[in-house]
Amino acid sequence: MPDQSVVPMDQLLPPRLPLVALMGRPIFPGIFTPIMIGNPPDVRVVEDAVSRDGLIGLVMLKNESETPSIGDLHQVGTVAKIVRKVNLPDGGVNIFISTLKRFRIKKPLSQANPIVAAVEYLEEEEDASSEIKALTRALISEMKQISENNPLFSEEMRLNMINIDHPGKIADFIASILNIDKTEQQKILEILNVRKRMEQVLVFIKKEQELLRIQKKIQKEINEKIEKSQRDYFLKEELKAIKSELGMATDAKSSEYQKFREKVDALNFGGEIKEAVEQELEKFSLMDPNSAEFVVTRNYLDVIVSLPWAEGAEEYFDLTTAHTILEQDHYGLQDVKNRIVEYLAVRKLRQDAAGSQKNASKTPAGSIICLAGPPGVGKTSVGKSIARALGKQFFRFSVGGMRDEAEIKGHRRTYIGALPGKIIQGLKIVKSRSPVFMIDEIDKMGASFQGDPASALLEVLDPEQNVSFRDHYLDLPFDISGIFFIVTANTLDTIPAPLLDRMEVIQLPGYIDTEKLEIAKSYLLPKSLEKNGLRKNQVKYSRDSLLHIANGYAREAGVRNFEKNLDKIHRKLAKLLVEEGETHAAENPPPPAVPEDAASLGGGAEPSSRAEAHAEKVPARKFNIDKKAVEKYLGKPLFPEEDVKKADRPGMSVGLAYTSMGGDTLIIEAAAVPGKEGLTLTGKMGDTMKESASIAMTVARKLGTECYGLDASWFEKNHIHLHIPEGATPKDGPSAGITMATALLSLMRNRVITGRLVMTGELSLTGQVLPIGGLKEKTIAARRNRAKHIVIPRQNLRDLDDIPDIVKKGIEFHPVDRFDEVLRIALPD
Repeated sequence: MPDQSVVPMDQLLPPRLPLVALMGRPIFPGIFTPIMIGNPPDVRVVEDAVSRDGLIGLVMLKNESETPSIGDLHQVGTVAKIVRKVNLPDGGVNIFISTLKRFRIKKPLSQANPIVAAVEYLEEEEDASSEIKALTRALISEMKQISENNPLFSEEMRLNMINIDHPGKIADFIASILNIDKTEQQKILEILNVRKRMEQVLVFIKKEQELLRIQKKIQKEINEKIEKSQRDYFLKEELKAIKSELGMATDAKSSEYQKFREKVDALNFGGEIKEAVEQELEKFSLMDPNSAEFVVTRNYLDVIVSLPWAEGAEEYFDLTTAHTILEQDHYGLQDVKNRIVEYLAVRKLRQDAAGSQKNASKTPAGSIICLAGPPGVGKTSVGKSIARALGKQFFRFSVGGMRDEAEIKGHRRTYIGALPGKIIQGLKIVKSRSPVFMIDEIDKMGASFQGDPASALLEVLDPEQNVSFRDHYLDLPFDISGIFFIVTANTLDTIPAPLLDRMEVIQLPGYIDTEKLEIAKSYLLPKSLEKNGLRKNQVKYSRDSLLHIANGYAREAGVRNFEKNLDKIHRKLAKLLVEEGETHAAENPPPPAVPEDAASLGGGAEPSSRAEAHAEKVPARKFNIDKKAVEKYLGKPLFPEEDVKKADRPGMSVGLAYTSMGGDTLIIEAAAVPGKEGLTLTGKMGDTMKESASIAMTVARKLGTECYGLDASWFEKNHIHLHIPEGATPKDGPSAGITMATALLSLMRNRVITGRLVMTGELSLTGQVLPIGGLKEKTIAARRNRAKHIVIPRQNLRDLDDIPDIVKKGIEFHPVDRFDEVLRIALPD
């Protein structure tokens, strides 16, 4: 506050002053204020000044320092009179001072502890012009606006500011109470010209007013938000009270909690599951709905209450109905159909034996069937038929290319976006404990740093473990033993042995042309006609045309390409029908419509009847598809009739192979050229086939020299080249051994093997013919190649019973134990 006391005129200010360094803001003349002194050297300066005249110099530091010297001080300061001193407990003092006048340091007398300097007292440069009066009024007026909007300005400050009559003191007083930087205050202190000082202070007043305006705007916006928030809060509380009176749920969280509570109580959990679910419910009730953990817990509880924990209703089995459904949906596949009927029979007997016992309603154990076969034989579609025959819910998912075990067993809930695995997701969707689950493409799973899904399936498909399956997300035991699992694969070679051991494998070898004919008549044609907008009696195929499609355009194991070719024909027919209809409409436009008022007066027929009469005149085109029409719509056959693999020259033989696409025939070609002794193998053979070729070469050379009188020098003078055509296709396997050896001996003896003869069998170094796999698929491939004789290992005779008679019809099987028996059939003397 300003000092209103009058200093006596006879009091002289001393030419030297002890100086106190100010770390805060500078102090202007004409101010009465308290100061806290804590630095011991400054305390001693105060004590000495009080004992003498009570005068000290107050100078602001340029930079803060614990031990300041006179070089750290500004040049201009304020002389002050100590009015009162109060000692503090910590050794410091609190003094009340009255500042008197500005001074400038002329000469340092003591650099530090204490700082003493010779000083020069500064006089203000006053101006009595009207401009000074105007500036004075402007300062007072502007400060009045600030003080009214700033609660920090007390009423006493406002009165003191008005009562000061000296313009310089008014500027000093305003500068001391404005919230400006201490460096700017020091600059104002150093201005001796009163007018310039007042102008500078006025600039800072304007800046302060702008800050107050922005502050007021911000405060207003905050107050509006607070008022809206309070209003919303009170309205929500009123709404909650109204809902409470009406017996309604008070908020969304309470409603969800009540829903979960009712469902959990209805499920009647026990043991570990009950304890875990109760803990989650309690945690859910205490959570803030806006927290991220709230959503995670809600989703987890939703999964739990959505799963089919309770036992299903009692099942009813009708073997006749199930067999009828399977026959309606698929042709052939007797192994699959018989297995499903057997499964139903076992379930029915177990249910009858249980009677009215307590375990009568317990879900019986499911089954695990693996359908293995080439693409297009109906593995996936048969799953839906099985579910329909069993009267169960169906869920399908593919694991082809899957590399993360979490897809099977779920993600742990600690991860963002965690989900249960496919098994739990499927059960949540079908809401049944004993559905039919189809796992497609199980032979195409991979492994990565994220885990091995094939290993995760071991627990899922093991009847001894899946009674308490634990999904990582659910982390609770769930019985999935009632699920009927059907897995599909193109080949069994890539399925891990422990996983394959848990499944009952049923082979679907593929179809021959006559089977494709029946499938087309009963299933493919009606489906394709409907899909392409044609009527059943609008297109008729001859038997030869369907066989021509099977042999000339779709000579694979399945019927997928057969169906594509039928669709291609029907699309062309649909296009032809539409074009003819448009032409007919252009040539025969419909009669003009009759107005409704004329029709009501009998002036013509009804519009609808006239349109119908015109529609009857549009020709209903019918198509008869024969072999010539097939080639017209599909082009030239991909597999011409003459494109049958046959060995019609020395050094050639025909073998049988089993691939993921089904059975196939292979031509083996051998040639000898003069040159260095050796054997060259081409045709992209695998390591196993290369070893079979080496064995075949050794056996053929031994038999050629010992049994057929071939000169040993023939091998020294000739280089033998063994090749399998279609060189871009990888080939591997041991079953081509006897085929290679036969081709080599045909070359050595310069004789052609028996016509329409194919063979399969592994050859040992001693000439034994070892058993092979996939005989059914190979037989189908031989029939497609129009073979009449098949040489097979004698140990594979047991597999002939699994081959349908329609496939074996017209084919003679020659079982052999040793390679010389093969030669008696292929190269008879």
